[in-house]
Amino acid sequence: MSEIERLRNRLPESAKDIKLNLQSVFQTTTLTQTQLWGTAIASAMASRNAELSRAVLVDARAIVDAAVVEDALAAAALMSMNNVYYRFRHMVGKQSYEAKPARLRMNWIAKPKGNKAEFELFCLAVSAINGCELCIKSHEQVVTSGGLTEDQVHDAVRVAATIHAASVSLEISTLLE
Repeated sequence: MSEIERLRNRLPESAKDIKLNLQSVFQTTTLTQTQLWGTAIASAMASRNAELSRAVLVDARAIVDAAVVEDALAAAALMSMNNVYYRFRHMVGKQSYEAKPARLRMNWIAKPKGNKAEFELFCLAVSAINGCELCIKSHEQVVTSGGLTEDQVHDAVRVAATIHAASVSLEISTLLE
């Protein structure tokens, strides 16, 4: 039994839909295994549930290579910074902030270990979880310009949403124990 399946079985009855979705999103037909598992890792990290993150990592490492795992972890880390910073600038909406340089290191974005469009897909998923409109639009444009389809973007965001819901559902389960 996979680690994700083990966690799925622990979800409370109130998360029945999440149980079903957590199973179905891993059966996507538009995403490659690299895209699917990279998105799942980055999304689990962004959802901040250690148990879920460990389970996804264990299952992913059996399927994808180390570069995918590293890129997904880098996407989660970088977007945790960028989503806060760029969401602030977007929400304030003052040109004076827009004119200021970010001065935040983001070298991994320019040179990921694997495919650039796939790395950007992982960043897009995290940005969707974190609710950064500016980052979502920017990463979606890079992803689709890089050769991925809108169906792949859609499925990646479905994975992100479901992983995030699983994180919340595990917290509910813990409170009910």
